[in-house]
Amino acid sequence: MTTSWRIPPQTGRLIEVPSGSTLRVIDPFGQQISDVFAFNAADTRESLSSGRTLDNLGKYLVTTGDVLYSNRSRPMFTIGEDTVGRHDFILTPCSQATFDLLYPDHTGYHPSCLENLTKAFAPHGITADDIGTTLNVFMNVVPKEDGSIDILPGVSKAGDHIDLIAEDDLLVGVTSCSAETCNNGVLTPIDVELRP
Repeated sequence: MTTSWRIPPQTGRLIEVPSGSTLRVIDPFGQQISDVFAFNAADTRESLSSGRTLDNLGKYLVTTGDVLYSNRSRPMFTIGEDTVGRHDFILTPCSQATFDLLYPDHTGYHPSCLENLTKAFAPHGITADDIGTTLNVFMNVVPKEDGSIDILPGVSKAGDHIDLIAEDDLLVGVTSCSAETCNNGVLTPIDVELRP
């Protein structure tokens, strides 16, 4: 039986994903980013690793057939069906510090993916310091020859999705990204399905 959730704008949630099941992340309206991070349910010292994944794949964009590795170089997810083909492991989840440092026109509190992931994982004793670079689902980050990067509007359209097949029992945090700049100025929900 498939279980579905809608993650409202600028929020996140925890989903327990059994080994062998598929977590489908869906952009219901288009151009909305989702940050995804995971821990091994049996040992939360093991977590999704952008660095190990980049090392093992030799690329920063991931898509169908790619394996996403943990900090112990063990497979955590295999990517199944992917209708977008543009997801990366470059940027960390936005935080209050992101808005304070990088967006000078902004002042005061701003919801963030790091805050939302921290809230989602908190019942398992996981803190913000345990959360590393996320899988940035649907994000359109383009490295340039001078070493800088551009964050461009996402290319996902309404109904686009990516399937993440769990290679172990996992605790997975999923957000509807809070940073207006990453979402072409519009913040919308993210839909998630857990498929056996």
